[in-house]
Amino acid sequence: MLYALLKTIHLLGVVLLVGNAVVTLIWKLAADRTRNPQLIAFAQRLVTLADWWFTVGGVVLLMLGGYGAAAVAHLDLWRLDWLLWGQVLLVLSGALWLGILVPVQVQQGRQARSFAAGGPIPARYWQAGRRWTVWGILATLLLAVAIALMVFKPV
Repeated sequence: MLYALLKTIHLLGVVLLVGNAVVTLIWKLAADRTRNPQLIAFAQRLVTLADWWFTVGGVVLLMLGGYGAAAVAHLDLWRLDWLLWGQVLLVLSGALWLGILVPVQVQQGRQARSFAAGGPIPARYWQAGRRWTVWGILATLLLAVAIALMVFKPV
């Protein structure tokens, strides 16, 4: 029963983390396509808020549930390849998020606040947006591979 509860918490964390990554990408791309400074600034703010609530919250649930379930099931986190590589991919995705995506989001958020009042959208906003999109897709793909490893548990 405890294992099932912890696994459920783990899966809820996965849904929040990956779901938010996909949804915020769609929100941001859709808002950027409008070229409306006010709408872009609003979407940029929501992307940042959603990341704090859902990405961070998802990671916390994912780790609590995953490590808790592994402990209850007496799984060796370092000897089972699928668990080891799942953790490596999560860390790599997190490194991209913390090292690239968050700084770009902060930069774009500041820019959006400055043009929200109706000013022009600077070229560096669009350059940062392309960078955020490319690295965000890569970070999300790493999570998708980690999910596949957890499901298929290759030997």
